[in-house]
Parts: sequence; C-alpha cells; structure tokens
Amino acid sequence: MSAHLRKPQLSLDMGAVVQTALSRGYTAQGEMFSADNMALLAEEVCGCEAELLSGGLSGHNAAAIVTHLWGRQPVLIPYDEDYNHEPCQRSGHRAHWAVASGVLLAVDQGTVSREHTQPDPSLPWLDLAGDGSPPCPVGGAAVREVFVLAKQGKSLRYQLWSLDSVARSNEQLRTMDPQRAGDGTQYVVPQGGVEAGLAGRAVLLHTRTEKR
Repeated sequence: MSAHLRKPQLSLDMGAVVQTALSRGYTAQGEMFSADNMALLAEEVCGCEAELLSGGLSGHNAAAIVTHLWGRQPVLIPYDEDYNHEPCQRSGHRAHWAVASGVLLAVDQGTVSREHTQPDPSLPWLDLAGDGSPPCPVGGAAVREVFVLAKQGKSLRYQLWSLDSVARSNEQLRTMDPQRAGDGTQYVVPQGGVEAGLAGRAVLLHTRTEKR
C-alpha cells in the first residue's frame, strides 16, 4: 500500500515482498514483530528511505507523524486491530500493521490561511490543503484534535482514527497471542519480544523519488 503512494507509483508483487522478508530472516509465516526489520524491508522493496521512530507516538513523535503525513508521505504503524479494524488494546494479541497516508486536523476557525486551501465541495466545513499547502499547524494551540487516515491490509476501505487512540494501542503491544505462541509454529520474534520490537515504534517512509 505504501508503494502505491510513491512518486511515481510503484507496483509490487506481494509474493515477492514476502519472499524477500523470508530470505532476510525477517519473518517465518508472514508475521513482522520488528519495526527495525519492517524499516529495512520497506527500504529494500520500495526503494525509499525509512525513518524509525521510538519512544511512543505522543509528544514530539506525534508532531513528527503529523508533519510527515501533512507532506503526503506514508507512515507504517503497528497496533492492536479490533474486529472493525480500528485500534484497540489487547496487549499485542491482535498486533497488525496499518498504513497511515493522510491527516485531518480539527483547528479553530480562521487559524489556517486560506491562501493555499480550498473548501471541500461536499463538506463546506472541511478545508483541503492544496499543492502549495501552508506550514503544518500541528503543535499550536489552534489544533484541537488529530485524526489519521489509515488502512489495515484486510480492510476494504480507509478509516479515520484518532491519533491518541492509535498511540494508546501502539504503546501497549507487549506479547504475542498465547494461542499463537503455543501453536507449535515457528515465528520470528526479536530479542526482548513483541514489546521490544513494536511498542512505541513506527516507521516513516520517504517515498518520493526527488531529492529531499
């Protein structure tokens, strides 16, 4: 999904991606319990630059994620997936990866310049950032709420998730589902377990081909 956001769009065969991950020892069954390995895999198969965040998805890291999305660049985020694909808190038992590719900021009216924005034709209360978008206003008192536009691989559509809910789900990724851990199947789990590999971590992908 991240490759589709590359400029120009990159078409990847999923089987080739899995084979690359298998050959590098990142996965055994398709699982990916390491953000470090996910970053390495993304760089290899997408031809992009991966930037690893750690220490949680709040504070400075939240600002980094929003600024990255504001620049129309994707973020890979591990989280616990609920039955409707939204973030939940199951201690990592339903850990999955999602791709965030957009951001919705709830701001005070009049705090963002309309010079580089235009109203949505169907939602007049929604302003869309143009190609020459203004500096991202995150971090200012004007921003009331932050939502990310995200998609999990099994979902048929994108969803808007509160960044706070994503951060809470991400930070509590601690253990593999006990049933999965005891099923006799081999999995690749980093030293320190699921918590060390995923909790408080995300991967920013710089997918554009021009020099940054």
